Amino acid sequence: MGVLRRRSAIDWDLAVRTGHSFVRPGPEVSASEADSAVDGLRAAADTARAHVAAYTGLSADPARTPVLVVDRKSWIEASAQGFRVLAEPLERRLLEVKGATPLVRIAGAQVTGLEIGGMLAFMSSRVLGQFDPYSGGGGRLLLVAPNIVAAERELDVPPQDFRLWVCLHEETHRLQFGGVPWLAGYLRAQVDALADSTDLQSTDLTKLVEQGLTLVGRLLRGDEDASLLDLVQSDAQRVVVDRITAVMSLLEGHADVVMDGVGPEVVPSVVTMRQRFGKRRKGKGPVDRTVRRLLGLEAKMRQYREGAAFVRAVVDRAGHDGFGAVWTSSEHLPTAAEINDPDAWCRRVLA
Repeated sequence: MGVLRRRSAIDWDLAVRTGHSFVRPGPEVSASEADSAVDGLRAAADTARAHVAAYTGLSADPARTPVLVVDRKSWIEASAQGFRVLAEPLERRLLEVKGATPLVRIAGAQVTGLEIGGMLAFMSSRVLGQFDPYSGGGGRLLLVAPNIVAAERELDVPPQDFRLWVCLHEETHRLQFGGVPWLAGYLRAQVDALADSTDLQSTDLTKLVEQGLTLVGRLLRGDEDASLLDLVQSDAQRVVVDRITAVMSLLEGHADVVMDGVGPEVVPSVVTMRQRFGKRRKGKGPVDRTVRRLLGLEAKMRQYREGAAFVRAVVDRAGHDGFGAVWTSSEHLPTAAEINDPDAWCRRVLA
């Protein structure tokens, strides 16, 4: 964890410690069951990668994007490292803010560290897999073993089927970033632009508090469009957020389409899993759903649906070869408007 200790506007060590303190225990498993889960997930990832590559036409060197099977605490540490890379531009802006005394900076870093740690603790029991494109040479795929075991038990589905099904989604992300060299850099550039468009000097804290209270009211009323992003977006930021949202919708929707395209061929119980997992994605109760909305996870669910609809519409119109144009240039990525109007993307890119 020493890499997290350089001067920072966010106390990342505290974030990790907080996440570890509040992380929930995973399911009870014996040593042999744990070893079997790890071996099974590695085998599922290898099998899934071959199927995804054949279906999508994407290819990448797997040695550059290793697969790591981790527990919840290890996921928290890995995610903190990944978030820190993405947060560097914003941290740099925060450290440049005039008028903040060293004591204020330290207090702010600790408060933010606590908030991030709490978020990581909440997410650590829900994430099944995640591709981190900003670690090592080409990124790494994290498979969270206790969460996958807990989910397959909760859904009452065959472990071997469920692990392969999950890996079809995650291996799609692995090939998206591994097979499209400019993609990670494009997303990083958008995050940089988001930080550059943030006017920290003129932040009105009173207005921010008022907006926060309004956000809480919207969440309690069940407004699915409410999230923390509502507190920080200027007009300039919304433009950047739209670009990020569009590409994330594409990536998540494409992964879901691949799961549906490959799954019936290789996963016997895929129909049952799809039905049961769809209910699980909606959250378990009012508190859980409110936190999910606050963190923007409900918006992420819409990304799956809207992105998948975009991919299917383009493939229906232009085939998989036509859809493949999306990976040839950042200029060929769909805009936020085109995600909901695939014909417009086809006219712009394929004409």
